[in-house]
Amino acid sequence: MNLSHAYGPRPAEEDGIKLLNAALDLGYDHLDTAALYGFGKNESLLGKAVMHRRDEFYLASKCGMFKGPDGQRAIDGRPETIKQTCEDALQRLNTDVIDLYYLHRWDKSVPIEDSVGAMADLVTAGKVRELGLSEVSAATLRKAHAVHPIAAVQTELSLWSRDAEIAVIKACEAMGITFVSFSPLARGYLSGKLIDPSRLPDGDIRKSMPRFSTEHYAKNLALLEPMNALADELGITTAQLALAWVLHRSPSIVAIPGTTQLNHLRDNLAAADIELHSSVIEKLDGWINDDTVSGPRYGQATLAEIDTEPFNVAS
Repeated sequence: MNLSHAYGPRPAEEDGIKLLNAALDLGYDHLDTAALYGFGKNESLLGKAVMHRRDEFYLASKCGMFKGPDGQRAIDGRPETIKQTCEDALQRLNTDVIDLYYLHRWDKSVPIEDSVGAMADLVTAGKVRELGLSEVSAATLRKAHAVHPIAAVQTELSLWSRDAEIAVIKACEAMGITFVSFSPLARGYLSGKLIDPSRLPDGDIRKSMPRFSTEHYAKNLALLEPMNALADELGITTAQLALAWVLHRSPSIVAIPGTTQLNHLRDNLAAADIELHSSVIEKLDGWINDDTVSGPRYGQATLAEIDTEPFNVAS
C-alpha cells in the first residue's frame, strides 16, 4: 500500500519496482495489495513489477472497497461488484489467479453470507484460491466461515491497536485461520522516528487520524521513551521490537509491515528471528496499551464502517 496509497511521499514507479524485486530477493514471499490502493494503481504496479516472478510469492488482494462513482472511496459488497472487481484485478495484476482474496470491508447493507458466497464462486471458477476478511468481528467471521472456509483475517494489530485481542485472534486460533496483522508498526509511530506528524505531506491519511493529532500525539510520543531505551539495550531497533511483540502474540499471526525503504525491508525481515523474554513482553504491554494510548484508532465515520469489536463495548 505504501507504494501507491495513503502515505506520503510516494516513490516513483521505477523505485517501487526496484523495491518490490528487492523484497523478493531478500526472501519475502507474501505481497499484499488491494483494489483500493491507488484506486487500482498498486495492483497495476505489481502486475508490471513482479509477475515474471509469480512462483516466488503468495499474492493477496482485496475487493469490497474501491473508487465509487463520485471518485471517492466506496464500500460495496454486492456480489456483482465483487465479481467485477476480481475480473479487473486479474487484468491489472497480469495473472490468472489470486492466492488470497479478502473482503476489504464488510458492506453492512449486504449480508456477509451473500458477499462471501460471491467470493466462493470465484474460488469455484479458479480465479481465487483462498478467501479472507478484513476488520471483522468474531461473530461475522463465524457466519462467513460457515459459507466458505476463511483462510485469513486481516486486521490492525500493534502495541497501540489491540481490538483484535478481544475476540478475533482467539476465534482464528480456534478455527485454524491465519491472523494477518496490518500496520504492525502503528503507521510509523512504533518506528520511533515520526516525531512531528504535522509535517506530513497533504493527503497523508495520518493527518486525519486522532492519535496523530496535536491533541494526542505528544502524549503518545512520550510512551515510546522507555521502549526506545529497551530496544537500545537489546541491540535492536524500536521497530524490530514492535514487530517481534506482534509475532509473539500468537502462532497464528503473520505481520505485513509496509515500507518504501530498502533498509527497512531488511530490518523488518530480521525481526522474525528475534526472541523476546516474557519479562520484555510484560514491560511492553504495560507501557503501550489501550489504556495508555491517547485518542481513538479512527475518526467516528471510519469506526462506523468497521466491524471489529472495540474495547469500550467488550464484556
